[in-house]
Amino acid sequence: MDRRCFLLAVGAAGMSPVLARAHHGWSGFDTAAPLYLAGTLVSVRWQNPHAELVLKPASGLALPGDLAQRSLPAQTAPPELADFLARTRLATPADAEWTLELAPLSRLSAWNVPQLQAGETVEVIGYRSSRSAGPLMRVEYLFHRGQAYGLRSAPA
Repeated sequence: MDRRCFLLAVGAAGMSPVLARAHHGWSGFDTAAPLYLAGTLVSVRWQNPHAELVLKPASGLALPGDLAQRSLPAQTAPPELADFLARTRLATPADAEWTLELAPLSRLSAWNVPQLQAGETVEVIGYRSSRSAGPLMRVEYLFHRGQAYGLRSAPA
């Protein structure tokens, strides 16, 4: 192997942990504790590897009284739904802007999720990152204009 190939191989091997961390899947999120947020979108990045939103929680945010009775859309790989909504708690801090990670654009398209815009209001249920210093949530369910979308997997 010549020197150039060797250096390229060493460089690629050194990038492996960075690339693996960049697309983290569900492993860095506390899936035992679903959280609820609702508010106004401050910014939207509609791009891969996943759409990203910044949400300013609504003033006086509280869990909706009907949350445990809401109908969730069927997904091909849903979370354990038996007590999912009953376990959902209000996300804290409720007065800080949250970064929300959605699914890849191909999955958002499969669910027919409209491209969201800053200024719109949404509700989400998801999981907080156990690795991020700031409030970061991976969204499991998105509620927008009366429609619920499951984002973990494709529609069932």
